Amino acid sequence: MAFEVLPGTGLALPRGAGVLRFGGSEREARWAVATVADVRGTWVCGTGWAFTARYEGLDLLAYGDCPDRLGRAGHDRHGLAAVHLRRYGSEPTGPAAVPVVLRDVDLFGYPAAEVLEALGPGPYPGVTVPRAASPTGHYLPEVRLAAP
Repeated sequence: MAFEVLPGTGLALPRGAGVLRFGGSEREARWAVATVADVRGTWVCGTGWAFTARYEGLDLLAYGDCPDRLGRAGHDRHGLAAVHLRRYGSEPTGPAAVPVVLRDVDLFGYPAAEVLEALGPGPYPGVTVPRAASPTGHYLPEVRLAAP
């Protein structure tokens, strides 16, 4: 029962619900997430669609169909463009209820300093985790995934 970050591909959902694949349609993404959580529409500036869901202490935001902001032909992102997983509530000071795994490292399961050290420099295409020094004992609050 874990989320798995798949750099350059997307996000594997818990309980065998499938994979949110970059470039996938809104319908495919909503359907997959709806098998594990209630999906609610939302708005993100500059996107064609967006939705959120909550799952065991995590907020998931997915959005897609993003036109190029400079109007360049061939730079539009059709389908799923990004997924953000964020812990809700106050500053996290303990492990999350559900693992969020990147290359066998639980991003929300250990203090931020330990996680960042275990991850090393990467590369992790399209994956963003906070790199700022966190106080001892604090846990990562979020991870962001974007289509390459």
